[in-house]
Amino acid sequence: MLIVFSGLPGSGKTTIARELARQLGAVYLRIDVIEQALREAAVLVGDVGASGYAVANALALSNLRLGQVIADCVNPVKDSRDAWQAVATAAGVALINIEVVCTDQQAHRRRVEGRVGDIPGLVPPTWESVQAHEYERWETPPFRLDTAQMTSAEAVAAALLHIG
Repeated sequence: MLIVFSGLPGSGKTTIARELARQLGAVYLRIDVIEQALREAAVLVGDVGASGYAVANALALSNLRLGQVIADCVNPVKDSRDAWQAVATAAGVALINIEVVCTDQQAHRRRVEGRVGDIPGLVPPTWESVQAHEYERWETPPFRLDTAQMTSAEAVAAALLHIG
């Protein structure tokens, strides 16, 4: 099973995805870590762009042969969402999309502005950059967790119920 967590920075997706991966014993792939490693390797001519997603897709495919994979990413556009579907199809597993949102704008802003980076070298996003982040509407709405309405523990429990 491939479980892809999507949502804007500061929504709470990393906290939920990481705990779900721990509980399920799943491989955990965090796009931010991959992208920062690419930056530090200085192997790209320009910005990281979609390279982090391409690496994550390849890692997910190889790890799905061993068990469950959880991806933690913004996943903002149809192309990245389609790529995850292609990975699941190639591996012959189900894809479960989980979108994490925080509908309380003030709480979301506090999270973003109070964030302490946990990836060495990666500068956390600003509230302005989160608001300006490209994020397309989903064609088919995914399972949605609203962290303004539930604790992270409740969100993990809801995700576990959803995936069965």
